[in-house]
Amino acid sequence: MDNSNTAQAIETLTVEITYALPEKQTLFSFEVPVGTTLNEGIELSGIKAIHPELDLDTMKVGIFGKIAPRERILEEKDRIELYRPLFADPKEIRKQRAAEGKTMKNRQKTKEKQQ
Repeated sequence: MDNSNTAQAIETLTVEITYALPEKQTLFSFEVPVGTTLNEGIELSGIKAIHPELDLDTMKVGIFGKIAPRERILEEKDRIELYRPLFADPKEIRKQRAAEGKTMKNRQKTKEKQQ
């Protein structure tokens, strides 16, 4: 029995990398050697050629929506995600929207009482 095809399949993994801007999303698959770390995978992806503005050394990165250590070993079909900095804290925005909603409700109640 010839195991050369099986050996080749085990030598590399197929992973994806993604980076999203409001006006442009980048997502593509590529292969990495078995045992590649998250950090090495980012470098091997060549994403820097597509997005030269990225500061890959300082930005947060993760896999499937969860921040991950750069030393994590990649697994078959992992999706590497590069996270851009947020300009506003999502929790703070939700608090502001809730406060605005309460203000609107109170105004409506005041109008109804006056009528």
